[in-house]
Amino acid sequence: MADYSIHIEDILRSKMGDKVDRIPRFAIAWLRHILHEDWLNVIIRREGETVGVPWLKDCVAYVDMHLHLHGEENFPEATDGRRFTFVSNHPLGGIDGVALGSIIGERYDGRIKYLVNDLLMNLHGLAPFCIPINKTGKQSRDFPAMVKAGFDGDDHIIMFPAGLCSRRIDGKVQDLPWRKTFITKSVETQRDVVPIHFGGQNSRFFYTLANVCKRLGIKANLAMLFLVDELYKNRGGHFDITIGRPIPWQTFTKERTPAEWAAYVRQTVYSLSQE
Repeated sequence: MADYSIHIEDILRSKMGDKVDRIPRFAIAWLRHILHEDWLNVIIRREGETVGVPWLKDCVAYVDMHLHLHGEENFPEATDGRRFTFVSNHPLGGIDGVALGSIIGERYDGRIKYLVNDLLMNLHGLAPFCIPINKTGKQSRDFPAMVKAGFDGDDHIIMFPAGLCSRRIDGKVQDLPWRKTFITKSVETQRDVVPIHFGGQNSRFFYTLANVCKRLGIKANLAMLFLVDELYKNRGGHFDITIGRPIPWQTFTKERTPAEWAAYVRQTVYSLSQE
């Protein structure tokens, strides 16, 4: 059986090449600790060749997430043949995507694709669902074609239009402004948009670090290094997930710009909050 374990040094080498040899060993050890390499590899080795929705559901169980679904009646019928774009806020930065994939993937017979950070391609069980976005290096020239192929295909698309995990803004945990891609591509491919609100948040440390980096003008997304640690802290948590009514693609007329429509859908998502 193939070994799909993750090894931090190998991932860094794939991004940095031989420059990784310049990183002190204590720094590699710290990364292995903060990324919980051993803990992640327990389920990766246990799952083995498992992929797709079963893998997603097993991950939710491994993290002991308690998901409370609201507005389930707003899910479009799985048998009507249409394709949809599911968009959500991104409070947790990772496991929220796994949770949504487990719910939506089970309902729609595994017909889902994510636009995700390309680092997640290192997770064998998730990789078949991924349209990878390079967050740490030069964007692949093939990315626009990959996005087009994803939207042109038969799978439903799951997106976090902010592109990054939520931040604490004006005293509230919320997404950065949403990007317009999901609007333009949904209109092009005549996909209705299903808004979803995912309740939950990371630690105070995470948001403080992100805001300090912003104030200091540090462009590197250092907070991203702690997302697995935040996942680890969120074990056993309870999360409200609220499904909104589908928004017909015809709604997104030229009366507003795609960016303005993206802001409208973002506001719609936050109006669904159970808090």
